Amino acid sequence: MSSNKSDQWAMALHLSVFAGYAIPFAGLVAPIIIWQVKKEQIPEIEVHGRIVCNWILSFLIYMAISIALWLIGIGFFITWFLGLLALIYPIIGAVKASNGEAWPYPGSIRFFG
Repeated sequence: MSSNKSDQWAMALHLSVFAGYAIPFAGLVAPIIIWQVKKEQIPEIEVHGRIVCNWILSFLIYMAISIALWLIGIGFFITWFLGLLALIYPIIGAVKASNGEAWPYPGSIRFFG
């Protein structure tokens, strides 16, 4: 597959996280589906799928901790910060992917290597 085509799919994978703003849970499911369907056809997508899924799982864990911290009053700030990162990281990842670069999201726990 051409490098341009693989870069486009990698970019789409990063941006698919935003599907959750239109359809509930689509931001969790769409990246996984793209990753699993395209990884055989486009080997370069494997690393991007791992990056995005690591971020999704990390985000869910961090958000659960943040919600628990609402009880002591600091959860609001952490939740706000996580929301900001959830907007910024996929955009940076998509821009880097369009240039053929894999950018691991800072702070992501490496579940998938």
